[in-house]
Amino acid sequence: MFVTSAFAEEAAPAVEGGTEGATQSSTGVPAKVEGTFPPFDPATFPSQLLWLAITFGLFYLFLKKVVMPRVGGIIDVRNDRITQDLDHAARLKGEADAAVAAYEQELAEAKTRANTIGQQANDAAKAEAETARKKIEAALDQKLGEAEARISSIKANAMKEVGTIAEDTASAIVEALVGGKASKTEIAAAVKSVAR
Repeated sequence: MFVTSAFAEEAAPAVEGGTEGATQSSTGVPAKVEGTFPPFDPATFPSQLLWLAITFGLFYLFLKKVVMPRVGGIIDVRNDRITQDLDHAARLKGEADAAVAAYEQELAEAKTRANTIGQQANDAAKAEAETARKKIEAALDQKLGEAEARISSIKANAMKEVGTIAEDTASAIVEALVGGKASKTEIAAAVKSVAR
């Protein structure tokens, strides 16, 4: 309240005096300003245009001398880096293509070698099987020959004994039928005549 009343006391003498030309109080603050806003005042346009041209020119020079070279340098560095990266990528792609071609070549050679090894193994297995078959056949032929020799030996022995058995049987039949004994020479002659 004290400040407000003091301000009112200072402003009161100016109003009481009736002087309309006094626009400021004793504090120096303008009480009322008449006219237009200075940037919109046509009287200040030439000075505003002059300062606009000076400011724009200084800003243009600042952009041209400081900002644009830096931006241009950054763009050049990026272009160089991109070009180097593209060259590096192309070189790596070429190396990868060469590696793939070498891999495919080695794979084809490996398949050829595998086929050759497989064919050799197949031929070797056939040769071994043929050799084993021939050995088995030779062994079977030998056993067959031995079996045939044994059979013919057994047959010959059996045939020798067939005559003896036939003579013994004939002698037993004659004894049973006739009741007497026949001579061995007569029985042997009778068996020989029947065997023919």
